Amino acid sequence: MTYLWAFIVGGILCVIGQILIDKTKLTPARILVVYVVAGVFLTLVGAYEPLVKLAGAGATVPLTGFGYSLAKGVMKAVEEHGLLGVLTGGLTATAGGIAAAVVFSLIAALIFKSKEKS
Repeated sequence: MTYLWAFIVGGILCVIGQILIDKTKLTPARILVVYVVAGVFLTLVGAYEPLVKLAGAGATVPLTGFGYSLAKGVMKAVEEHGLLGVLTGGLTATAGGIAAAVVFSLIAALIFKSKEKS
């Protein structure tokens, strides 16, 4: 059942993004920012945690999941370190994912030959 919920929730998040691309004048970059901020906001009001428990990777892999990770990291760091946690918590919580993205991008850049779009 977890796989089904992951597929449904992840698919719904993708469908919402596609509708925003097709029906609004928002640029993809702005939509990405909206998704991250929505993940942070939904985490802060307590609405995203139940979605993560229901759908697992279907809720944590999309960009809303990145916002969720940022918010959870900040909340944990504020509890442990006080106000300084606002600055360090999000980076600490997401460092692994960011590092992986940088490393895999570097590997892809070294393996594949880029060319201009025509």
